[in-house]
Formats: sequence, structure tokens, C-alpha cells
Amino acid sequence: MSTPDIERRGAAAGVTASGRTLSGYAASYNDPTAIGGFTERIAPGAFTKSLASGRDVLALLDHRPDVLLGRTRSGSLKLSEDAKGLRFELSLPDTAAARDVIALAERGDLGGMSFGFVATDEAWDGNTRELREIELHEISVVQSWPAYQSTSVSLRNRPSFWEQKDTRILWLETCR
Repeated sequence: MSTPDIERRGAAAGVTASGRTLSGYAASYNDPTAIGGFTERIAPGAFTKSLASGRDVLALLDHRPDVLLGRTRSGSLKLSEDAKGLRFELSLPDTAAARDVIALAERGDLGGMSFGFVATDEAWDGNTRELREIELHEISVVQSWPAYQSTSVSLRNRPSFWEQKDTRILWLETCR
């Protein structure tokens, strides 16, 4: 497996907690964010094609493929788009990593959410990059510094690496 070129986004914010299901937004639309020397925003509907493809999207901890928290194929990760952005609901497993995530979320120590993607359609206007279509590969619970301030993650009670050749995979960290 080749190592992808990774782009990381950094900023911090708080989260709330009370249970075993994480939910919130992994990405928000029309939220301009400074990334290095440019501004980036996600266009509404950027995830539509990827979600419709039936691709198995993973839920990871800090983009680590060895710390799997869920996936769409099993139904433990549910993803949808609405007017605000990419919404997720993640039923956490009974694993050491998930118990750590729950403990951090309950204390308000999680940084937020992030996602790994390939931009399949983007446009530049000066120093502003608009992501128009995104091939989504994973979302991640981020323990430290995510970027987009208008996304969110919360923990609540509720019943209940792929290989790509010649493709640049980008990590877009988000939080609220």
C-alpha cells in the first residue's frame, strides 16, 4: 500500500457528551476556513455523489486505520447531507479505543471531527478553493486540532486503508 499525501487542518473547539452514540457534523457547507495561505469552503451537495455510490466509509480515531470505530457497510456509521452539511451518527463499539473516546467526550476534551477525502471537482478563485465534489473515504474523531469551526460532535445515549494509486488523499479536519 502506498502512503498518501496527507493535508491536515488544525484548530480546536469543544464537544459535549452523554452516552455511546456520537453524532453531529463532520463537515459544514459554506464555512470559509483559512488553510495555510488560502481560504477553503465546501459547496452544498459536495458529498452527494460519494454517498450515493454506496462506498464503504470508515469511522476512525485520528485518521488511524488501525483504530476502527465503525463503518457504513455494517450500519454502525450513518451519513447523510442536509442544508448544513455532512451529518453523521456513529454507534461506538465496546473496545478500549471507543471507551477512551467516550471518556474524552464526557469530559469535553475531544477536538472535534475530521474527514479524509479526494477532491474530484474543485474550483479556485484567487486564494479561495471551493470543494464542489468530494469522494469521501473516512470520517475521524479528532482528539486534538480540527479546523472547520461550524461542525459538531456530541455523545448521547441511544438504544440500539483502502489503496489508491496515483491519487492524492486529503485529510480535512473539522470541529465545533
